[in-house]
Amino acid sequence: MNEIDVANRRLRIFTWHIHGSYLYYLSQGDYDIFIPIKNEKTEGYYGRGETFPFGANVIEVPAAEVRNMQFDCILFQSERNFLIDQHEILSDSQKTLPRVYVEHNTPEKHPTNTRHVLDDPAVTLVHVTHFNKLMWDSAGIERVKVIEHGVCIPPVTYQGDIPRGIVVINHIEQRGRITGWDVFDEVRKHVPLDLIGMGTSGSGGLGEVLNPQLPEFISHYRFFFNPIRYTSFGLAVCEAMMTGMPVVALATTEYVTVIENGRSGFIDTNIEKLIENMNALIADPFLAQKMGQQAKQVALEKFDIRRFASDWETVFRETIQLNFHNHEKENSIYQ
Repeated sequence: MNEIDVANRRLRIFTWHIHGSYLYYLSQGDYDIFIPIKNEKTEGYYGRGETFPFGANVIEVPAAEVRNMQFDCILFQSERNFLIDQHEILSDSQKTLPRVYVEHNTPEKHPTNTRHVLDDPAVTLVHVTHFNKLMWDSAGIERVKVIEHGVCIPPVTYQGDIPRGIVVINHIEQRGRITGWDVFDEVRKHVPLDLIGMGTSGSGGLGEVLNPQLPEFISHYRFFFNPIRYTSFGLAVCEAMMTGMPVVALATTEYVTVIENGRSGFIDTNIEKLIENMNALIADPFLAQKMGQQAKQVALEKFDIRRFASDWETVFRETIQLNFHNHEKENSIYQ
């Protein structure tokens, strides 16, 4: 196999199923994605599952057979993938293939001084927001990229006919202050809010709504509220904006670069101001609709799925090309 062969054909990417919605949007690219599967369905080994309408380019592979297959690039999506999983299921030669690590999260420990687990300079590190890149200590990693989210949703029109806000966070109470459980719990005393997501039934929520049905479900609410203090930019927020919903959020992380206060939504670090603004949206459906239209315009421009897929294919191909040239240099030294 040479450089020209890879440049002219459809790529074969191996990764793990970590975040279903992200994997679905990643699969909108013009390449094939292979994911391992085990009977016990442990983390990363769920297979395609039943939630997302994956296309034929997402291909399940029994974990024991992975080492016998050919791939063009390995994509790590978690610390466990990098530290444990690759050593359990990849062959020695597969572990020298072009590799990319996508970091979905902000640092969980110290927000600015946490060293990223990636310690191999040959691996490309991809962050999902510029804020994440800013916060992680990635010193020593030669190739650090940012690929901002891209989403595609079913044709849904914002209705806003339910005069309540909607919050979409999995296991919000268990995850505590990071996901803003205390913020949500306080705000719902002053603003009519509904909560959906995995593990929310015991927290006064409505339970899980599967991702394919989510845009239609939330489009009936007056606004989308995101109480998360410190995390990456949520895909659920992108999807809400795509439906034409105004978003209310804390003015932290990447949200301050996406939501224009008073135009496409409301952002602030003052919870009392957010409560006041949410109640204004409840009282004025025309204001909510106008702001939602602006939010949709931003989403169409910023979260275009074609741009997202193209960015990912570019990173894959650049990493493959660089890996090829590095191997050529190594071979020439020892000849």
